[in-house]
Amino acid sequence: WGMSLRYGRSGKRGNEPWEVRKMKPVKADDREMKGNESGGGEMGRCPVCGYQGTAVDRRAVKHLVLEDCRKRVQGNGYRICMNEACEVVYFNPDDGMRFLKSQVSVPIWFKTDASPKYACYCSKVTEDQVLEAVLKQGASTVKEVNAITGAMDHPNCKENNPLGVCCHPIIQKAIDKALGMK
Repeated sequence: WGMSLRYGRSGKRGNEPWEVRKMKPVKADDREMKGNESGGGEMGRCPVCGYQGTAVDRRAVKHLVLEDCRKRVQGNGYRICMNEACEVVYFNPDDGMRFLKSQVSVPIWFKTDASPKYACYCSKVTEDQVLEAVLKQGASTVKEVNAITGAMDHPNCKENNPLGVCCHPIIQKAIDKALGMK
């Protein structure tokens, strides 16, 4: 059904695993939405698709939503919807605020049709660049990929990465994908 992205050695970010889940596409319009018929965001679930959200620091949300949306980023408790087919990126179950893909300044690497698909947001290194470093230049570790691509050279992950954490596990996932292609 889905593929897992792991963070660090424990495979978890805080108490929550990163998991990208394939689900039916969700139709949503391009405007900011607030609340929903079911009360929205019950227990940290996306108010559109119902998938359990992953906690994200408000700093990342405020930095990555479009400028005209930033004033609506209030309070804490933001989550990111890890459903690749859902149009919602960030939501706050406490106040019902939601931000869609069209309201975020960068493509979200795991969302359907993300282009480019960044592995490292801070250095703007794409998954394709990581794949090339492994397949054409023989890299097999994050350290080798970083040396070839420049990934993780300008770290400011708390603001630049949509999850607000280091991109190391995203780069590792791309390396694993490339090694599986050999």
